[in-house]
Amino acid sequence: MGKVTGLSKPVEANGSGKPNVPAAITVVLDTNVVISCTLFRSGRLKAIRDAWTGGRIKPVVSTQTAQELVEVVSYPKFKLSHGDIAKVLSLYMPYVQTHVIDSAANRMAHVKPCRDPRDQKFLELAQSAQVEFLVTGDRDLLVMDDPNLTHNTFHIVTPSALLLTLDDKP
Repeated sequence: MGKVTGLSKPVEANGSGKPNVPAAITVVLDTNVVISCTLFRSGRLKAIRDAWTGGRIKPVVSTQTAQELVEVVSYPKFKLSHGDIAKVLSLYMPYVQTHVIDSAANRMAHVKPCRDPRDQKFLELAQSAQVEFLVTGDRDLLVMDDPNLTHNTFHIVTPSALLLTLDDKP
């Protein structure tokens, strides 16, 4: 998918007489995107990490997505010590907003099932938290994008598409 524009919600007037500053774009980042942004600190996704640390995007997590991140960053293939794991998590977790998914409300949201049931938690979080983007490189999720927002309240985009969107915002 290409860039998506005009979706950021403005901040309410603050009464200070200063112009309103656009609110951070709310996003759900799948685990692989977070891993790429934090473990590979000079890679192409560094701009996404810079966006969350700079307040341009606001990542949203649930208990389930945060638990998956902790599990994945602890995989032996990464060869990280406990201190390294804590450091990686400290690059992300202080910047996130936690959202509790109400299972009854989620059933009412009619989130379509994903081909990979392990990815369903990201769809449910994005719908329940009413984020603007679910950012992923996972084909099972990307094929579920709903460009007209007929069924979803969010767009499913690649990290590159999010970066294009950020490039268009002041």
